Amino acid sequence: MKTAIHPKMYPEAQVTCACGNTFTTGSTVPKIHVEVCSACHPFFTGEAKFIDTKGRVDRFMDRMNRKQEAFVSKKEKRALNKQRKLEEELAKPETLSQVRNLG
Repeated sequence: MKTAIHPKMYPEAQVTCACGNTFTTGSTVPKIHVEVCSACHPFFTGEAKFIDTKGRVDRFMDRMNRKQEAFVSKKEKRALNKQRKLEEELAKPETLSQVRNLG
């Protein structure tokens, strides 16, 4: 194992925020300057406003429900085709005189 390759650890590193809040933490640098901290971030202060009234999961479930409503199973398709073919067969003329009357 190589010696002296790890950076020096500062267990009492001072963190200063742009809002003026300061706190200590462990770091490899003695002083840290940040723009936003938990004291001034809108999410942590409760000032965050959520514009999206309907989440991703709700929109996904709506799409899936619409597709499910339009879904026709293979069994239902076969029954519909069978019914259509039967109706076409019944609509065909049975005699030559009926064919002449159609034309």
